Amino acid sequence: MPKRADIKQVHRLKFALVTETFKPEINGVAMTLGKIASHLSINQHQVQVIRPKQNDLDIPAETQNFKEYLVTGMPIPFYKHLKFGLPSKKRLIKLWADNKPDVVHIATEGPLGWSALQAAKKLNIPVISSYHTNFHQYSKHYGANFLMRPIENYLRYFHNQTLATLAPTQKVVKELEMTGYKNVSIMARGVDTSQFCPTNRSAALRKSWGVNNDDLVVIHVGRLAKEKNILLALEAFEAIQKSNQNTKLVFVGDGPMREELYKACPQAIFSGSQQGQALAEHYASADLFIFPSITETFGNVVPEALASGLCVVAYDYAAAGDIIKHGHNGLLAPFNQSQDLIQTALDAAQNSTMLNQCKKHAVASIVNFRWDSVIEELERLIYATANGFQPIRITKDNLPKIKPSKNIRVRQRAIRLALHKKINLIKL
Repeated sequence: MPKRADIKQVHRLKFALVTETFKPEINGVAMTLGKIASHLSINQHQVQVIRPKQNDLDIPAETQNFKEYLVTGMPIPFYKHLKFGLPSKKRLIKLWADNKPDVVHIATEGPLGWSALQAAKKLNIPVISSYHTNFHQYSKHYGANFLMRPIENYLRYFHNQTLATLAPTQKVVKELEMTGYKNVSIMARGVDTSQFCPTNRSAALRKSWGVNNDDLVVIHVGRLAKEKNILLALEAFEAIQKSNQNTKLVFVGDGPMREELYKACPQAIFSGSQQGQALAEHYASADLFIFPSITETFGNVVPEALASGLCVVAYDYAAAGDIIKHGHNGLLAPFNQSQDLIQTALDAAQNSTMLNQCKKHAVASIVNFRWDSVIEELERLIYATANGFQPIRITKDNLPKIKPSKNIRVRQRAIRLALHKKINLIKL
């Protein structure tokens, strides 16, 4: 990427991000998209975010390089605190015709995302999309298995209308390609190690939980909902508690299953949604992180827990499968094998040597997951897309170097030649 000294010579992009969820909402997708928008606007790109209005007090944000546009929304079933955007094709055509973006990035596949796709096609604006959530798998958790295949077909059709679908890991890329997705590339995830670190461990917080320094604290961070397989975390805790009565369970997050979980385990600590320093202290003040979800494409909470110095027990897939080396910096169970996950959590709780070794190596295992480098790679991909190149399987090893030219055919030829040579992308 260009050095800061060259900032005046760099062509800055007009980048439109279309999403159903965005900060200050608390979820992995909103956090990821917030990092992208913040990074690009700090680098002097013009960023606009199109999202649903969440409530009457929701006011669009605007700074020098960042502006939000709000559309009408309706509550998402089972996620009533969030809304999906209603079809807004005409409004988007008017908005973009007056100020045409270089690239439109669609992050969610609802009616707003579909409207954005059609509006961008109408105006001949390049479109990329990102694959954040296995929505088709959610249906089976809410008694709607019959919707799984239609939703899966729609998601594939939607993403194949875009120039590139950005997935979080190589494993997800391969899975999508095997089911018919085209032009899938990697958009990795990062973790803010300045926020999440073991030094945030709080004796005062642990005391408020009713535990001392030697007691084991099991924590789960995430939405308290069926699609997160949350009852399995409770089962694992109950197995641990039978052998260690001083074990404490802490839930960080909120959701429709909170009341059910409280009735099943009233002695658990329900901390609700936490952000910033408070969230970092909750992570670091625990010991064992149990993550039983089977619907993730990544799972941002896994690197956050590792950065906080916790031993993580999870299924061998998504972020955990990519980052964790079993027995070294965490523990893995075969995917969707509930009894194996319970036993793995129990093994960690009963083997203090293994638990402490995993905690010791956890932080070092995510030092390369820096948000700045992750988003800089995305920035390169956006530049390539804006210059008329269809980004097929772009990775950090084959990003092209673009020579300045006003002729789009010349630029396309230069990009393809550079891609063949596998040199870094620099947009001058």
